[in-house]
Amino acid sequence: MFVKIMRHQTKTFFTFKNVKISTRNISNRPDFTKNRYKITRGNYNYLHEEHIHYFQNLLGESRIVMDLSDLEKYNVDWFNQVRGCSSIVLKPKTTEEVSNILRFCDLNKLAVCPQGGNTSVLGGSVPVFDEVIISTELMNEIVDLDEHSGVITCQAGCILENIDNYLETKGLIVPLDLGAKGTCHIGGNVSTNAGGMRLIQFGNMHGNILGIEAVKANGDVVDCLSTLKKDNTGYHLKHLFIGSEGTLGFVTKVALQCPARPKFRNVAFLGLQNFVKVLKTFKLLRQRLAEILSAVEVIDTPTMEFIKNVNSQNSPIGEYPFYLMIETSGSNERHDEEKLSGFFEEAIHKGLVLNGIVANEPAKIQKIWSVRENIANGFKARGSKMLQYDISLPFKDYYNIMEPIREYTKDVSETVFGFGHMGDGNLHLQIILKSDVTEKIRSKINDFVFEKILELKGSISAEHGIGLLKAKYMDKIKPQSSIKLMKSVKKLMDPNGILNPYKVLL
Repeated sequence: MFVKIMRHQTKTFFTFKNVKISTRNISNRPDFTKNRYKITRGNYNYLHEEHIHYFQNLLGESRIVMDLSDLEKYNVDWFNQVRGCSSIVLKPKTTEEVSNILRFCDLNKLAVCPQGGNTSVLGGSVPVFDEVIISTELMNEIVDLDEHSGVITCQAGCILENIDNYLETKGLIVPLDLGAKGTCHIGGNVSTNAGGMRLIQFGNMHGNILGIEAVKANGDVVDCLSTLKKDNTGYHLKHLFIGSEGTLGFVTKVALQCPARPKFRNVAFLGLQNFVKVLKTFKLLRQRLAEILSAVEVIDTPTMEFIKNVNSQNSPIGEYPFYLMIETSGSNERHDEEKLSGFFEEAIHKGLVLNGIVANEPAKIQKIWSVRENIANGFKARGSKMLQYDISLPFKDYYNIMEPIREYTKDVSETVFGFGHMGDGNLHLQIILKSDVTEKIRSKINDFVFEKILELKGSISAEHGIGLLKAKYMDKIKPQSSIKLMKSVKKLMDPNGILNPYKVLL
């Protein structure tokens, strides 16, 4: 079924270019990160022949990458913004191998860069200098699934979409959905405390991770791999590793609780006149749909124009100042449709929604979702011309930040647009710069944007972490007492500072 919910004329449904999310354009390589950001190398040793021989004896030559052309994709980030100069990538398969690698690196004071699917947008997953890259791409086994409790245990290198495809055969679903799901690794999701598009329904990683196995810098294995839903014995050490971006330990295994897969889904795409009505519609959504509301995404007009220009996608309902994409997930088709119909009737009666469509067939649902999911593909085409901000704001100020930024950047930007997870207050703010913008101007824009975020009592990182690119702002956004405590934890867990240096804390 594919239904228009209003009498207004809608355009023919769009088509889109299916660009693989793992594709990288590295023909126009960015400058080395160390040069671009004037970073001083830490007091680490350089890689020597004896180090390489050790790794070869441990892993074999087939699981070591040293060829310059093969190294490129590990040294450059997803959006082609930052570039390291590592000369070696190690591909362990087991926790024991990770332990041996880290113990050796710690004893020889070799800095390391943990890397999963390398989908970080803040430089957190690529080296800054010549750090030894430890990739989880071969740590991709599903260890166990308890079908009674819905708890899956898997290695850190399992691709998120692969986990979900496996769970689908068991009637379960991963409680996390990201645009990069076809590339990102679950270990990286844990390390960045990834949020995604269904956080309003499932919550974040801190609530869904039951257990973690991680390796400290000195090679010690921290076994917190509990699959119990209740375990109130002592400190919950797993939370130290969730969101620490590989700076406190190397996540090797994850135990994740997975809910039952919804039997029925509905997705609607709505057009609205202004952001005041977006807020009122969101409030009505929460009141009327409550437990079946699984996603609420907002897109503004400049974002839709960007999608059209880059991906050849048009809005399925014509042009409106704002769009809301909503999803419901439940187990009773009639119940869900009744609730959805009740919402539509009230929204139309109150003049909140100008136009919209709703679909409940898988193919048509995916076409609607593709509008939102493929936005990131367009970013890669812009690469270093883009400034990206993953921020959280109070709902009342969610879009108020846009106009001051547009005014501040009007002479140096081509466009400024915003979209994001309306359900949890997460806005993805994007600035496409003109070609001749200097690093100094970029820095001033960052300062202005972050100042505005803090004025509005928001956060400069909602779900992407801190990485390299936001690390210098930590002193401005966190109390010194918190910074001091975090540095103490880092010193305790990684005395030599070999784990993902230059990230999170400076």
